[in-house]
Amino acid sequence: MNGPTDPMDTTNKAPMARPTARFLLAHPAHMIALGFGSGLSPKAPGTIGTLWAWVTFALLGHNLADLQWGMIIGVSTLVAWWASKVTAEHMGVADSSHMVADEVIAFWLILWVLGPVSLFEQTLAFALFRFFDAVKFGPTAWADRHFKGFGWRGAWGVMLDDLIAAGLTLFVFALTQRFFV
Repeated sequence: MNGPTDPMDTTNKAPMARPTARFLLAHPAHMIALGFGSGLSPKAPGTIGTLWAWVTFALLGHNLADLQWGMIIGVSTLVAWWASKVTAEHMGVADSSHMVADEVIAFWLILWVLGPVSLFEQTLAFALFRFFDAVKFGPTAWADRHFKGFGWRGAWGVMLDDLIAAGLTLFVFALTQRFFV
C-alpha cells in the first residue's frame, strides 16, 4: 500500500535528498544499490561504498578463485544495474551519490584484475579510483553526460562511469608497470 509514509511512494513528492534506513530496508533493490547501508553515509557515500568494497574483497578474496570472482562481478553488474534503476525511480533521483553499488563493483573489478598486490598498491588503486570517479573528465564525463536519466539507459549510466573510472585506474597501473618496473 502506498501512502505518505510509504518509502516506496514516489508520486507527488520531491526527490529524496538522502535515503534513510527505512528506505534501505523497504526493497531488496535499495539494499543492493545503497551498498548494504554503506551508501547511507551523510558524507562521502561513494568513498564509504568503495571502502566497503575493499573490505568485502579482502574478506572474500582469498577464498574465491579468479573464475568465481569474474562470475560474481559479472552477475553483480547486472543485478546492480537493475537495483540502480529501481532505486533511482523510488528516490526520484537519477544518479544519487548514495547509490554506491557501482563503486563496489568497479573497485572489485580493479582489485580482481590487479591480483595479489601490496597494501600500498591497493591504497594507490583506491585513491586513483576515487579521483577518476570524482573528477569525471574525458570518458567518465562523456558517460556521465550521455546516460543521464531514469530507466534502463540511465541505470546503465550509473554503472558505466564507474566502470570507466576503474578502467582508467587499471590503465595507470599498466603504464606504471610498462615504464617503471
